[in-house]
Amino acid sequence: MVLIILGVIILIAGLVIARQNEALHKVSNGLRIGGIVIIIIGFLTSCIQQIDAGQVGVKSLFGKVDDNVLYSGLNLVNPLVDVKTVDVKTQNYTMSGVHDEGDKAGDDAIRVLTADGLEVIIDLTVLYRVISNEAPRIMRETGLDYRDKIVRPLTRTKIRDNAVYFTAVDLYSNKRDLFQGRIFKSIEEDFKKRGLILEQLLVRNITLPSTVKGSIEEKIKAEQDAQKMEFVLQKEKQEAERKRVEAQGIADYQRIISTGLSDKQLQYEQIQVTKGLITSPNSKVIIMGGGKTPVILDAKN
Repeated sequence: MVLIILGVIILIAGLVIARQNEALHKVSNGLRIGGIVIIIIGFLTSCIQQIDAGQVGVKSLFGKVDDNVLYSGLNLVNPLVDVKTVDVKTQNYTMSGVHDEGDKAGDDAIRVLTADGLEVIIDLTVLYRVISNEAPRIMRETGLDYRDKIVRPLTRTKIRDNAVYFTAVDLYSNKRDLFQGRIFKSIEEDFKKRGLILEQLLVRNITLPSTVKGSIEEKIKAEQDAQKMEFVLQKEKQEAERKRVEAQGIADYQRIISTGLSDKQLQYEQIQVTKGLITSPNSKVIIMGGGKTPVILDAKN
């Protein structure tokens, strides 16, 4: 568009010079030819609009936004149309209490009140993208600063609205996923109404008051100690049962021995022991007086 205006100015200047001074006729012809060439170049460049991948173009003519978008590639448009590009790739917006970690400098974490009246600090990342066909409506109703006008305030408000249904301990422990799913659903609906798609909601960190965090840690430690004691008791019970079974086996063995061995069986066992001693190279057996119990003399010394 700028080239077209510049070419028109040069063309008019050439015509004016030609009328005022015939001696500068060649100069005026050159200016007119140059102006026409610049107008043609400007017209061609204004008619061809390149849209990069992951973007769409929104056309605006004298303030009126066209509902038809331009997709990636080369597009032929009216040279008078102003084309604004809108990013339709996945974008993220982070609100964090860590300095320079979020999109806004400083502490940008979300402070909410829970069902038990405690203040909890939440770090959050929102993954979203613009619906291609909704880009003209966003341009018309919101503008290109939709991150600050829609994403940020809507997300912070919905988190505060849903946090009141959970206690601080719930958010920190077993109901964290439920809380995340609830706020995802509520934000997703409002994003669609505004021409945005919510892809994912990431609760990065939940910071509890120090007193509550200490109580939770003590509770977890007590539960771990109780589980450890239960394990020890179970092990002691198993050991006691093992000893009882062992004692019962010994008692049964002694009972069987005491009731099952006869005099002949004992005499037989005695003979076997004596036989073993006789055949031993380290000892000599002498039986004296024909008694029942032999006297064994060590012949080594």
